[in-house]
Amino acid sequence: RTTEERLGVDGSIASFTIPLGATINMDGTAIMQGVATVFIAQAYEISLGPGDYLMVVVTATLASIGTAGVPGVGTLMLAMVLKQMNLPVEGIGLILGVDRLLDMTRTAVNISGDAAVSCIVARSEGKLDLETFRAP
Repeated sequence: RTTEERLGVDGSIASFTIPLGATINMDGTAIMQGVATVFIAQAYEISLGPGDYLMVVVTATLASIGTAGVPGVGTLMLAMVLKQMNLPVEGIGLILGVDRLLDMTRTAVNISGDAAVSCIVARSEGKLDLETFRAP
């Protein structure tokens, strides 16, 4: 509703892109998993090379696509990323204390990304109301 009323995205575009984005476009989750993986590696004094960083990016991105849009599930997917990187899964304990705050920011990033993609698709299809989009 917000993308239609405040951003000027046509309803037919928003009704397709927003549910699809909520399912597979989890930008915030991918970022969190990547940052948390690097943080845990540094906390355990495990050095990662350039190839490892690339693997973190790929694994976190793929894991975020398969993540359900349920609060707290990103932590479970983080265990999979850590296991893939041969890092100690126990490191999740370092994240759990602040995960509730991180979960709220992940959600904000996920929603912002979905809205941005909706605007891009609507603009490319000529179904973006530019007056509404540019209104303060």
